[in-house]
Amino acid sequence: MFLWILLYVNLLGTVYGYYWYKWQLVRTEPKFWIFVPDSPTASLFFTIAVLGWIIGRNFKLVEALALITLVKYGLWAVVMNLLTLIETGDIGWVGWMLVGSHFAMAVQAVLYSPLYKFGKIHIVIAGIWTLHNDVIDYVFGQMPIYHNLMKYMAQIGYFTFWLSIGCIVLAYVLYKKRIKRSAFA
Repeated sequence: MFLWILLYVNLLGTVYGYYWYKWQLVRTEPKFWIFVPDSPTASLFFTIAVLGWIIGRNFKLVEALALITLVKYGLWAVVMNLLTLIETGDIGWVGWMLVGSHFAMAVQAVLYSPLYKFGKIHIVIAGIWTLHNDVIDYVFGQMPIYHNLMKYMAQIGYFTFWLSIGCIVLAYVLYKKRIKRSAFA
């Protein structure tokens, strides 16, 4: 029953997230559309993973993508909103909603890690996707727009790259932990 609730909450968050990016997608070349709505795509991966668990399947690549991107974009959005707070002195209720919801994204990705069954190849593919997304965002200028932080884009891009690396390493550590546990089971 709880997985169904998790599925619906993430599905609603995903739909809302794509709606949130509507204004940026209108200004974006169609070839970049798949890379622009980072957080809703991450929650879509998790929604598909949860659906897999409900039906008794593990969509391994989707699980790796969910873990890496939920933690990455969850933490990224928290940091960007807190930087906006520091820069402007206020983020309003929407900013605080984004902080809470994105932090929850990162937490749920780790909380449900015992259910993941992905392997090394899935981590590699998800890692390539994630780093490629960073290139699209910061080389081709498709990153989520935080108007008050635009003057820090080079630093944010650098931070984002290392956040991606950290999330890929996290996926590998959780994979190794699962393998070690199963060897002793």
